[in-house]
This record gives sequence, C-alpha cells and structure tokens, in this order.
Amino acid sequence: MGPFGRGAGRGTGRPAGGRGLGGSSRCTCPKCGYSEPHKRGIPCSDRRCPKCGTPMVGERC
Repeated sequence: MGPFGRGAGRGTGRPAGGRGLGGSSRCTCPKCGYSEPHKRGIPCSDRRCPKCGTPMVGERC
C-alpha cells in the first residue's frame, strides 16, 4: 500500500478510457422524452436526440 492508502485516487475499478462503457441501458432526451438503447462505448451525452437535437443523457443520470 502506498503512502496515501488504497487506490491513491487513481480511479480504481474503472477501465482505461472508460467513457460510455456502462451505467445506463438507455439514452433519453431530457427535453422531449425520446429514448433509445445505449450503444456501448458511446456516451449518451455524445448523442443528440433525432427529434429535437438536444444532447441525450443516460437513464440513471
């Protein structure tokens, strides 16, 4: 164990480049409610709603 304790703030448990690799099963538009399945490896926030153009959010965000 290092001088700062376990993990030392290195984000243990998250894979390298882990954006968009988990968390939600659906991406949802917070403005109009449109929802679609989450595509692994692509963060919901990088997707735009095809109906209104608003950035989407993960179902559990």
